[in-house]
Amino acid sequence: MRWDIDGRHVPNKEWSQFVTAGGVKYHVQITGPEDAPVLLLIHGTGATTHSFAGLAPLLAPHFRLVIPDLPGHGFTQKLYSPDPDNVAKALAALLAELGVQPALILGHSVGAAIAFMLAAGGHLQPQAIVSLGGALLPFEGMGKAYPSLAKALFVNPFMPSIFSFTTRFQSMPDLLKRWTGSHSSREQVAYYERLFRNPGHTGGALSLMAHWDLDTIERSIAHIKCPVLLLHGERDKTVPPSTSHIVAQRLAHHGTTAEHHGLPGLGHLAHEEAPERHAQMVADFARKLGMLA
Repeated sequence: MRWDIDGRHVPNKEWSQFVTAGGVKYHVQITGPEDAPVLLLIHGTGATTHSFAGLAPLLAPHFRLVIPDLPGHGFTQKLYSPDPDNVAKALAALLAELGVQPALILGHSVGAAIAFMLAAGGHLQPQAIVSLGGALLPFEGMGKAYPSLAKALFVNPFMPSIFSFTTRFQSMPDLLKRWTGSHSSREQVAYYERLFRNPGHTGGALSLMAHWDLDTIERSIAHIKCPVLLLHGERDKTVPPSTSHIVAQRLAHHGTTAEHHGLPGLGHLAHEEAPERHAQMVADFARKLGMLA
């Protein structure tokens, strides 16, 4: 995506800057008190920093926020092989370049899986993790075939353009609701529409999915030692709500403190639908751990 054209639509663009780390040029938003605990926010596949447009301003008074576009998404350059460990290493390099160490990592969907990989692989040492509708287990129905399907689409050089073209003839509010179970605001729908109609962005999302290894992500659960808060919309049509409940049980089995909350009436984009509720639960979790006064 081009900053000179598409950048004017970016929510909270006054926070935006471009940083090169590990050979990748990132679009990253940074805000909040410099002496506050650092909170890394990681969006899901197909999204950008815009996914936290409502949530981030509510968290900014309490945390120093770092919000990157993932490799291949939005305004960040692609990563050659965006498998889970490589993405985790790339984000760790970005944080090192910025000179910050997150006290808390919050990830949505695949972003939660990346948070787990960062902690399980020792790339970062967060005091805690927050998972929002975390894609932490093989998807129900698709199972481990999901990355294979994405790879079949990814290897077709015309697929990103075809996908972007076909979305022009479909109702984006209907598509989002059908895919996620969420009722998105007009502003968020408009931004997703711009993203899905951009072949570069859709190609980056397909690349990430094609290189995803669900076995690796599932194995990471056993290596998480910090407390985890799992929030999951009960109307989620993308990642089964039962996923977070199962992961909470597995974390507890391995001796890790895990707190799970199902959120009635909300879908996969629950944090976009109810940012105030999420901000309160994240802040309460951080206070319980002594991060905030």
